[in-house]
Amino acid sequence: MFIIIGSLIVVGSAVTAFLMAGGNLILLWHPAEIIAIGGITIGVAVISAPKDVLIHTIHACIGALKGSGPGKDDYLDLMKVMYELFMLGRRNGLLALDEHVSSPESSTIFQNYPKFLADKEKVTFLCSALRPIIDGKIKPDQLEPLLKAEIDAKKHAAHGPINVLHLLGDSLPGIGIVAAVMGIILTMSYLDQSVMVIGGKISAALSGTFLGIFAAYGFINPLCNVIEFGNEAEETYYICMSRSIGAFARGLAPIMAVELARRSLEASMVPSADDLENILKSSTGG
Repeated sequence: MFIIIGSLIVVGSAVTAFLMAGGNLILLWHPAEIIAIGGITIGVAVISAPKDVLIHTIHACIGALKGSGPGKDDYLDLMKVMYELFMLGRRNGLLALDEHVSSPESSTIFQNYPKFLADKEKVTFLCSALRPIIDGKIKPDQLEPLLKAEIDAKKHAAHGPINVLHLLGDSLPGIGIVAAVMGIILTMSYLDQSVMVIGGKISAALSGTFLGIFAAYGFINPLCNVIEFGNEAEETYYICMSRSIGAFARGLAPIMAVELARRSLEASMVPSADDLENILKSSTGG
């Protein structure tokens, strides 16, 4: 929502200023310049990154427009899921978690939190983190470094779209100049025409520079920043999860393991310690 509002402010301010100065919006409409800038920009993106990174970039942009990123309700669902799993493991033994971890889609615990269950990547991370504990294949103090390595890999993959968008943001002003130079070259063949014709051609050429700079600093660079903030929020989510699971593996009580996760977050994202404890205990019937 804020991206849309911000974009409207950017466009509205530019258009209003242009009109106030006595301009006519039709003077900014030059399809040839738009096609040149858009086509070259797409070509630069295709050259600069492999297919999977380009697909990830598109998804990241769509996610940013939708306002993706974990919110307070997402963290609360996570803490409830972990608390229920930890309590089950504490009461009935770690092997009791096997059926939930092996098939989360049919788990009575996971089914209580459909939004969390729908995020396959986060469910997979949680289940794969608990699996070594259940199987007894790893010592508790060895678990967190393992999870950190997985989080680092996710962080590296998430940075691909940022690299692509940074490149496009840096390239667009230059691409706009390329389109402008093409327009000036074309104008040279009209020097025997009237001043009106030549002026129109130069106007079209200069619009290329305008569009390149406007797109870079008005949209691409801010969008890149939003995606970066979203990546940091996702990383915090996984760190929160890994710390809580690591604490449970080391023998902390379920409520304290989840409390460690709560303390890893900003206060605005989670309830107070007392409120969280009441919520968790009520979700499991005590």
